[in-house]
Amino acid sequence: RNMAGRFAAFGARAWSRQGLRTPFGALAAGAAGAGGLVGHRVYLRADTGDDASNLKPHHLATWHEGRNGLVPERRVNHVKNPMAIELPDMNFLNPDELVHGHIILNDSKAASRDVALKKGCVRGNACRDIYWEPTKVRAAIVTCGGLCPGLNSIIREVTHCLWHQYGVRSIVGIQGGYNGLTDPEAYPPIALDPNEVREIHMKGGSILKAGRGGFDAKKICDNLEEMGINMIFTVGGDGTQGASYLLYQEAQRRGMQLSIVGVPKSIDNDIRIFDKTFGFDSAVAAASEVIRNGWVEATSAKRGVGIVKLMGRDAGFVAMHAALASTIVDLVLIPEVQFKVEDIMAHVDETLKTKNFMVIAVAEGAGQEHVATGKKDSTGHTVYGDIGVFLRDKVNSHLKPVGGRSFYIDPSYIIRSVPIRPNDHIYCSRLARDAVHTAMRGYTGVCVGPIHNIIVVMPSNLIARGKRHVKIHSSGWQSCCQVCNMPANLTGLQHAAK
Repeated sequence: RNMAGRFAAFGARAWSRQGLRTPFGALAAGAAGAGGLVGHRVYLRADTGDDASNLKPHHLATWHEGRNGLVPERRVNHVKNPMAIELPDMNFLNPDELVHGHIILNDSKAASRDVALKKGCVRGNACRDIYWEPTKVRAAIVTCGGLCPGLNSIIREVTHCLWHQYGVRSIVGIQGGYNGLTDPEAYPPIALDPNEVREIHMKGGSILKAGRGGFDAKKICDNLEEMGINMIFTVGGDGTQGASYLLYQEAQRRGMQLSIVGVPKSIDNDIRIFDKTFGFDSAVAAASEVIRNGWVEATSAKRGVGIVKLMGRDAGFVAMHAALASTIVDLVLIPEVQFKVEDIMAHVDETLKTKNFMVIAVAEGAGQEHVATGKKDSTGHTVYGDIGVFLRDKVNSHLKPVGGRSFYIDPSYIIRSVPIRPNDHIYCSRLARDAVHTAMRGYTGVCVGPIHNIIVVMPSNLIARGKRHVKIHSSGWQSCCQVCNMPANLTGLQHAAK
C-alpha cells in the first residue's frame, strides 16, 4: 500500500551498499567540517566555469579529482554496454566526440555567441563502455513545474530505453515534482514499466502530476539513499535544472553515487544555449489554430481586429513562431520589444484602411510597462498585468466610435495541455534516450539538449544561469516582422543595439 515504504524495504533487502561502486578519493575530515557537513566525505570540486566540454567534475569516476577537462571514459568506464553485446555491429559514439559550438566563419554575430560553447560540447548518445552495471541501477523520473506537451513522451521513452536497451527493472515515477522526492509518504512513487507507460504519449499532461516547489536537497538525498535510487532524470525548466545542480552538489558532498541528468522543459522555448525545447512545436501548432480562429472572427466583421494572447512570459518565441506558421498575423507584440499605444493604433488604422480586418498576436509578457502591477507572488516572481485585456480595451475605445471592434481570444493553458505532435514526439524520444545513455555513461549534474540539432551533454548550471530571449536582430524575428508587414517603430529594430 505504501509505495515508498515498499521500495525502502526492497532496497534494504536487495540493494546492499557493497553493490554500489566505491566512491573514489575521499578526503580527510579536515575538510569535512566545511559547510557543517561533519561526518560526510567531502570531494574536491572543480569549477565548470564557462566551458561546456569541462565534464570531469560531472562524472562519477572523476568528480573527486578537482580537475578540469574531458572525461577519459575509455579508461574509467569498465562495464560493457549490453547493446554492444546483443548488437555488436551497432554504431556507438566515440566517447570524446565533440560538437562545435561556433560553426560560422566570418560570423556577423560572433560577439553574441555563448563563450561556453567555444571548445565544443560532448555528444550525448550510446557508447560501448558504460559506468553503471545495469542490474544495479534503480532509476527515478520526476517532472517539475507546469505542464508542457511531451512530458508523457519523455516518461515513456526513458522507461522504454532503460527497460529494453539496458535491462533495468527498477524504475519509479516521482509524483508532484520535487515534492514527491522531499515527502514520498505524501506523494508515493509509481512503479514504471513498459505496460504502465505504453499509451501515455497519446494524451497531454503528465501521469506523474508535475508540481512546483518542494525542493530540499538534503531531504531528497536522504530519501533517495533510503529508497536505493542511484539514477534520476529531472524534467523541468531552468529553475528545475538549477535545483538539480544543487542536488548534484549535495550528493557530491556526501560522496553519493548518483547520476542526475536533466531534460530541460519550457513551453516558452526560453531555455538558454539549446536549439529548442520539447513540446514547443506542438504548442506553436496549437497556437496557430487559435490565431486562425481570431482571423475568422476578424474577417467576419466590418473593421474587425482579432487579438490572440499567447504564452510567453519573458520570451516571445511562441507568438513569433505562431505568426510565421499561420501567415495571417499583422502585428506581433513580444516582451523583448517595448511599444507605444499610439503606434499600435496608427498601424491598426493603416491596416484596416488596406483590407478592413486585422490580426494581432500578443505574448502574455509583452507591454508590461503599460500594465505593471508592482506585485510579487508567493514564489517571489513578478505578477504580470493582463496585456491582452488592456489591448482589447484600447482597440475597442479606438474603433467603436467609427464602427469597428476587437475580438479577443485568450487560449491560456489550452496550448500547453494538448497531446504531443508526431515530429515533437520523435524529438522527445531522442532526448529521452540520450538522457539515459548519458546517465549510464556515469555523468551527473548535467542536462541533454541539441546544439545544431545534435544532442549534447551540458553542465546543468550553464542552463540554469538565465533565460533565452528573442534576439531582435535574429533572422527569425526579422522574418516575422517582414511576413507581418510591421512598421519599423513596432519591431524594436530602430536604434536597437546588435
